[in-house]
Amino acid sequence: MGVSLGLPQIRGAGPGPSGAPREAGLADRHGRRATDLRLSVIDKCNLRCTYCMPVKGLPWLPAARLMSAGEITRIVDVGVRQLGITELRLTGGEPLVRADLEEIVAGVRTAHPQLPVSLTTNGIGLATRAQALAAAGLSRINISLDTLDAATYRALARRDRLAQVLAGAEAAAAAGLAPVKINAVLMRGVNDHEAPELLAWALERGFALRFIEQMPLDADHGWTRAEMVTAAQIRHRLSTRFRLTPHPGARDGAPAELWDVHPTTPAGAPEEVPGAGEAPLGTVGVIASVTEPFCADCKRTRITAEGRVRSCLFSHEEVELLPLLRAGATDAELAERWRAAMWAKPAAHGMDHTGLDSPDYVQPERPMSAIGG
Repeated sequence: MGVSLGLPQIRGAGPGPSGAPREAGLADRHGRRATDLRLSVIDKCNLRCTYCMPVKGLPWLPAARLMSAGEITRIVDVGVRQLGITELRLTGGEPLVRADLEEIVAGVRTAHPQLPVSLTTNGIGLATRAQALAAAGLSRINISLDTLDAATYRALARRDRLAQVLAGAEAAAAAGLAPVKINAVLMRGVNDHEAPELLAWALERGFALRFIEQMPLDADHGWTRAEMVTAAQIRHRLSTRFRLTPHPGARDGAPAELWDVHPTTPAGAPEEVPGAGEAPLGTVGVIASVTEPFCADCKRTRITAEGRVRSCLFSHEEVELLPLLRAGATDAELAERWRAAMWAKPAAHGMDHTGLDSPDYVQPERPMSAIGG
C-alpha cells in the first residue's frame, strides 16, 4: 500500500515476502549489498545553511514521532545481527540537539562492542560533549565546516558560530575521536576560493578533509548544476597550492575518492619532484555524487529520524519500520521489511553527469536535514 503525502511515497502496510534472498542481507537487484547504516536521530538543526535549509527553518517532527533511544538501539541490533550491517553513522538534522545522544551511543556500544560508530555533526556544542561521547563508545566524528572566515560562515550558515565549531573540532581530537573528518561544501563565488586554505588547515591538525559536491537536496530547491562547484574544479583549486596523486588502495564503496597531498613543485624546478618518494603530507577526499557518481559501488542504507528506510539518498520512496516495531513486530518481521525496501533500490540516482540538465532526474521533496546524510 502506498500513501502520497507530497513527500516520498510511504510503503509498508505489513510484513511479507519481498523476493529478496534472506542469506544475502540487505541485497538489491543490481548485485550490491548494504553494510553501512546511516541513521538519523533527529531532523532538527540549529543552523540554516543556504544549501540545505530555508532561512526560517522547517517544521520539525513532534517528539512522539522520533525514534526513542531504545528504538534506535533495537533497529541497529536488527541491522547488525540479521542483515549484515558492519558500520553505523549517526546523523541528523543535528544529532547534538538530542540530549540523550550519549545514551544512544552507549546503548549501541553495549549491544555491539566491536561495531564502528561514527557521528556527523555541525560541531556546535561538541566542545562540551566530545569527551562524554567518546566515553559512551563513539568511534570517530565528521564535522561540517565550509570556511575558516567568520563572515563567510555567517553568510553560509546564517548563524555566528564558527568559534564554537573550531573549538568542537579540537575537543574531538583531544577526546580521541580520530580520525576527525571535516566535511566541506564549496559554493561558487562564496567560499570556493578557500579550498587550499581549508586543506592546509586540516593537514596541520591531522584532520581528514572531504570536499562534497553540493547536491540537489536543498529545501529551497535552488540548486542548479551550472552553479555547482564540481569535483574537477575542486581538484583544480587545490592544485594551485598542492600536488595531488591518486591514493593507493581500493576505494571499496567509500563515497570519497582519496588523493595523496604533496607540496607543489617549485617554479623552475626539474620535472622530477624533489622528495617524490617521501610520505605525502596527508590525504584529501572528494565526494562527487553528481559529476562522478559511484552508485554501482554503493553500500549504504538509511533510516530517517521517524524510522523509515531510504534505499538511496535521492530516493522518492520510504518504507516504514517504526510503526511495525511499536506494534510489537519480531526482529524477523522488521528485518523482512527492511530487506524488501533495499531489494527495490534503484540502479542509480538518476542524475546524468554528462550534461547540465537531465530530464530523468527529479529532486526529492525532502531536504538533507529531513533525510539524514
